[in-house]
Amino acid sequence: MISQFFILSARGDTIINRDFRSDLIRTTPEVFFRRVKTEKGDAPPLFNEDGINYVYLKKTGLYIVATTRHNVAPSLLMEVLSRVSKVIKDFCGVLTEEAIRKNFVLIYEILDEAIDFGYPQLTSTELIKPFIVNEPVPVESAKNISSTGRIFSSGNTISSVAVQRPVWMKDDNKKQKNEIFVDIFEKISVLFNASGYTINSSIEGCIQMKSYLQGNPDLKLALNEDLVIGKQPGTISTNVIDDCNFNECVNTNEFDLSRVMRIKPPDGEFTVMNYRVTSDFQAPFRVFPFIDEVSPYKLELQLKIRACFPKEMNATYVIAKFSVPKSVSGVHNELEKTAQGQKVEYNESTRTVEWNLKKMAGGSETTLKTKITLQTNSNTFTARKEIGPISLTFEIPMFNVSGLQIKYLRIEGKDKDYNPYRWVRYVTQSSSYVCRI
Repeated sequence: MISQFFILSARGDTIINRDFRSDLIRTTPEVFFRRVKTEKGDAPPLFNEDGINYVYLKKTGLYIVATTRHNVAPSLLMEVLSRVSKVIKDFCGVLTEEAIRKNFVLIYEILDEAIDFGYPQLTSTELIKPFIVNEPVPVESAKNISSTGRIFSSGNTISSVAVQRPVWMKDDNKKQKNEIFVDIFEKISVLFNASGYTINSSIEGCIQMKSYLQGNPDLKLALNEDLVIGKQPGTISTNVIDDCNFNECVNTNEFDLSRVMRIKPPDGEFTVMNYRVTSDFQAPFRVFPFIDEVSPYKLELQLKIRACFPKEMNATYVIAKFSVPKSVSGVHNELEKTAQGQKVEYNESTRTVEWNLKKMAGGSETTLKTKITLQTNSNTFTARKEIGPISLTFEIPMFNVSGLQIKYLRIEGKDKDYNPYRWVRYVTQSSSYVCRI
């Protein structure tokens, strides 16, 4: 089974290193990091080096790695890594280098309970918690970090520093607030053609919970009743999801009729429901590229981005990237005179233009002009084909595309005086958002 488990920083420093079977060389962390850094792109999640199998996850800049010589199912190893990293996050509050360094004794204790001689034993927070003696050291400087690793804040929500507390603190009733967090995350994939029309699109969404409720009561979560489960071909709707699945702690007997779920929440963060949308939906951004041949050796790309979500919403960390031809000799970028909070850079080594927009309001549109000068022996017809595609990354707080909404969240089996804080947040993020040229 698993021979070694280690966690490396983004710089390759070994933070945690647990050898379960003592059957491999001690330099596997160095071998792993050297292989990852020498890959042209991202290294595959599983690879073999000198007869040793390496499996890893990358979370918030950390490499969480397992090694083995045995022929183990890759999906099993990935699941073990995912569960162990989740348990560590639940106990530490946040999965960062600082949190792991401050809690390394606690993490070694978790690993000893989770894995015995390389075989997974207890891989859930609820089962491990009774056997843990060490208390976590909270990370005071923990910032509001979204699942993409970007800083995320909104005036309509509580700071996510609150949700990054260790689950151990649920038992400390002196300072602990009685509260529960519900996050609706949606990751969007869209492919546009050169005219800006959608070729294919999909949404991968989930409802996540983290409970700090005293007494661990049962919950009743209701979604909007007009939510339709199942494909509706030929229609564009914001209230249709194709299919969904639920956590084992969720009772769905009432879901088909009233969209109500009854939940027995376990300790730590958990996913209540995963869902998928492949029906037509309104993409939050439209991308329109236009290329003009100014002269035999000059091309001009005019790139327009339009925000198609409500005006009261703001997208953050909007980044557009595209490549330029190999035969380029110079690139000049021009932003609109009224542009604020925007910057554009050209990287000569990778031949890519990166356009950063700090914030973009719904209903607005903005334009970038990129003037490309080619070498004298170049062909503009060939060069045009080498421009792009354009990829877009973004995050939109308090907005989701699918139309799934939390109607109410109730605490079951408690009297009227039991009134905890309920925090509901929506986040839409790009997964693969690409426009061809």
